[in-house]
Amino acid sequence: MKHIEPACTDHETRATPVKPPRRILLVCPQRIGDVLLATPLAHSLKLAWPDAQVDMLVFADTQGVIEGNADIATIIPVPRRARWREQLMQARRLWRKYDIALSPIPTDRARLYCWAAARRRYGMRPTRGQGLAKQILPWLLLNQTLVFDDLDTHTVAMGLRLTALLGIPPSFTVIPPSVPATQAAEKSALSAVFAKATPYVVLHPYPKFAYKMWTHAAWVSLARWCAGLGLRVIFTGGPDADECAYVKGIVSDPAASLPGDAVSDIVNLAGTLSLAQTAQLIRGATLYVGPDTAVTHIAAATGTPTIALFGPSNPVKWGPLPHGWKQFASPWRRVGSARQGNVHLVQGQAACVPCLLEGCGRQVESTSDCLQHLPVAAVITAAQAFLNGRQVNHPSC
Repeated sequence: MKHIEPACTDHETRATPVKPPRRILLVCPQRIGDVLLATPLAHSLKLAWPDAQVDMLVFADTQGVIEGNADIATIIPVPRRARWREQLMQARRLWRKYDIALSPIPTDRARLYCWAAARRRYGMRPTRGQGLAKQILPWLLLNQTLVFDDLDTHTVAMGLRLTALLGIPPSFTVIPPSVPATQAAEKSALSAVFAKATPYVVLHPYPKFAYKMWTHAAWVSLARWCAGLGLRVIFTGGPDADECAYVKGIVSDPAASLPGDAVSDIVNLAGTLSLAQTAQLIRGATLYVGPDTAVTHIAAATGTPTIALFGPSNPVKWGPLPHGWKQFASPWRRVGSARQGNVHLVQGQAACVPCLLEGCGRQVESTSDCLQHLPVAAVITAAQAFLNGRQVNHPSC
């Protein structure tokens, strides 16, 4: 078995091209953002082997982010929380049904599914120093591996390094979900929004974890500023009860509206749209603003001007990939706000940013001071630059 150490600054490592496969399984049982950022790898496979069937195995609660993806023939959903017995049963159902199986994520569960599904298996292994067992298992389950870089390589680029092992060219295109043509009736859910000619902005205020959150007051101020420009303000969010309540609190805050006849449309669509419908909404927007979350990656992929609010997270690895980006090098520095293409990443300002930790309390329900104190003015400046069609220069950090 051949295991290759990748260079993290180029794509020089290449393998002899493999025989064109008929069936390929892409394995990504991870969070929703990981699944979305694996779509460039799926796209690369389909471009290289257009006659091959590319299936994708994901957690059942993440499959919405690849809805309508033309590169993927079949989505195989698996439960997020499964005992070893259940995982082995799933592995048995996959047994040797594919010519190639590969995974861009460095988990034993992903490697197990790859091992079961195909004779030729490609994936990631951890860096040295993480224990003998963690080092040995990838060698046992996979034919070829790359060292997984969790710090200095963008998530999309990390997954695409597997194309070198297959001898195929990489495609950096992130594919957002889309409403299938066969479900045209679903498009009517947005007909009221699209029926009006007034331009609109989409604000998506609620991330999965509290440590990625901006403040209620900041979102209210931003909504009021957008309304003051005569833009419709449309809030989006998932179906979770806490998320819907948070968005409702912003929309119903009297400070979000303008006085008198100048009140603009402020629409709350939280909990009413699928991810595919949300992507469709964002495609028609003048501007999108959101935190470090999967919907912000979707917004960037649509080509819509996107403002991403970042705090503790590492932008080098997790910053949204601008539409049309075609380099293995990350578009983002670790420290400092910046704009690349249709994405403006606004980072909180503090000496510890980015700490790479789960908030100041070191757990997902804690807040992050860098985001709690991120001024509305910084976001408005970035928004105004997009609306005016100009760049913003940031001081060197």
